[in-house]
Amino acid sequence: MDWGFILSEAFSAAFGPTAAVFALAAIGLNIHFGYTGLLNFGQAGFMAVGAYGLATSVQTYGLSFWTGLGVACCASIVLALLLGIPTLRLRADYLAIATIGASEIIRLTVASDSLLDTFGGSNGRSGFTGTFADLNPFTDSLDLGLFTLRPYTAWVALVGWVLVALACLITWALMRSPWGRVVKSIREDEEAVRSLGKNVFAYKMQSLVLGGLFGSMAGVVFALDRSAIIPSDVATDTTFYAYAVLLLGGAARVFGPVVGSILFYFVLILLGTFFAQATRGDTPLIPDWLMTSQQSAIMRFILLGAIIIVLMVYRPQGIFGDRRELAIDGR
Repeated sequence: MDWGFILSEAFSAAFGPTAAVFALAAIGLNIHFGYTGLLNFGQAGFMAVGAYGLATSVQTYGLSFWTGLGVACCASIVLALLLGIPTLRLRADYLAIATIGASEIIRLTVASDSLLDTFGGSNGRSGFTGTFADLNPFTDSLDLGLFTLRPYTAWVALVGWVLVALACLITWALMRSPWGRVVKSIREDEEAVRSLGKNVFAYKMQSLVLGGLFGSMAGVVFALDRSAIIPSDVATDTTFYAYAVLLLGGAARVFGPVVGSILFYFVLILLGTFFAQATRGDTPLIPDWLMTSQQSAIMRFILLGAIIIVLMVYRPQGIFGDRRELAIDGR
């Protein structure tokens, strides 16, 4: 059992690009769910329009990388408006239904054969990272002691975590402003806020747009990390991963999504690498009659799910959360 390799892989995942992607997506959900009380079950849809907005702009239409980033941001704003205008005046569960439905509509649309020339169908889009790769300041692998990142991976991770830091700074500043106090009041009691003369619909829409924008940036970093984007990358389970990250760290806390993402991927890869090594070799640590190497791949999800269940039972607010912050006005 090579514990050095196991820990190296776990730390590499915890501070790598994927953890940054889901930290960004969870920060967006934190704006929606944690602070405003909006049940957005379609964050994968915002990630999809961000990723495909960049990919199709560059690869399909030959636009510049920077124009593609602008398209990704604008697409997330348009999606938030399309979702919010008909649903934000209704109860919270209507938004949940609308967002998860919209997310699936987007995924099936980009995967359709009728739009093959635009979105690439089930094969998705690739070949749009040239400008980004040319900006890479790393010429050699980045050795951080506990783990090493390849040059391109290190560049994506750096950009991803800088965006996470900026998102946290924006969230921290907003939630200590009058705007933040209003949206948190909406989460607690929407009618009371309305009675004070505040435009609840406008504040909800602003929150939906801001959180969706963070989600689209998560999709952009996700696409850059893989140098491609395919429909299955933005399936509904992507949203639930982001929610797991948010609830693990603690909702309505600025650094909750960040810590949650780091812990989530550290434990996930630690368990996955451990079971992979424990079931292989001439004398495996776990006998074949108890668990095969093929079965070991799903054990990490089973154990991580059990850990999250126990956490939700004994500390439903998450590691750094506050139980009082969980209230949602669903009227």
